Amino acid sequence: MARGVWPRSRVGRGDDLPGRELAGAGFAGGGFAGGGLALLLAPGLAPLAPAAEAGPAPALVALRPAVAPRTGAGPALKRAVDLVGAALGLLVLLPLLLAIAVLIKWDSPGPVLFRQSRVGLGNRPFQVWKFRTMTCCENGAVVRQARRDDPRVTRIGRILRRTSLDELPQLVNVLLGSMSLVGPRPHAVAHDAQFSAIVPRYAERHAMRPGITGWAQVRGCRGETPNAAAMQRRVDLDLAYIAHWSILLDLVILALTLREVFRSQAAY
Repeated sequence: MARGVWPRSRVGRGDDLPGRELAGAGFAGGGFAGGGLALLLAPGLAPLAPAAEAGPAPALVALRPAVAPRTGAGPALKRAVDLVGAALGLLVLLPLLLAIAVLIKWDSPGPVLFRQSRVGLGNRPFQVWKFRTMTCCENGAVVRQARRDDPRVTRIGRILRRTSLDELPQLVNVLLGSMSLVGPRPHAVAHDAQFSAIVPRYAERHAMRPGITGWAQVRGCRGETPNAAAMQRRVDLDLAYIAHWSILLDLVILALTLREVFRSQAAY
């Protein structure tokens, strides 16, 4: 995609975005404003109801992302933010991480951490780190998503999942380079295989490093994805993020993540 040139934005079945075009929004390969600001102001990307409670997929802006490797200083700056943020996060949160580890061991038998196979940048597999929140550690051809009042979730696990504290070990993934602080959330390999066959453009989410948090998560898409329509919402938002990415947008998403953690009821 040429610098500064946007594909036509589409809403729903192909109607133009009400009131304006996002074409020519000024994105220049990952600056501080540009496309990220356009995405924040886009009227077609209002907050969504939790996916598990919603009906048919609403009309969303679904822009075709630039899947070619980013050029310029943007990717290097994003990586620098990741390294500094992850290192500081692990240092500051170390007492909390240790306390969580003790509580998990006290609450139920099993390991404190578990690793699960995910697909990352360029469809490359990696092992994601999480605090164990269940009595099982599924990582095979079939991985059942957690449901409301899921009996597999431990007492401490319910708190960790609702507050997303179970994701904190992924700061190590960020340091290792397999993840970013912000990006499309990685799904289990079994779910990738399931949804890539039925959700259009699903695989294009892998054009960017997966993130601990993302645009879809701060727009209400947390928790279970019980059907293709629920996953399509996430994919649309993930692709919009990839197309509009900027450092400013990443910083805004990080700030919105704190608000979402404390108010969302979709994670369980």
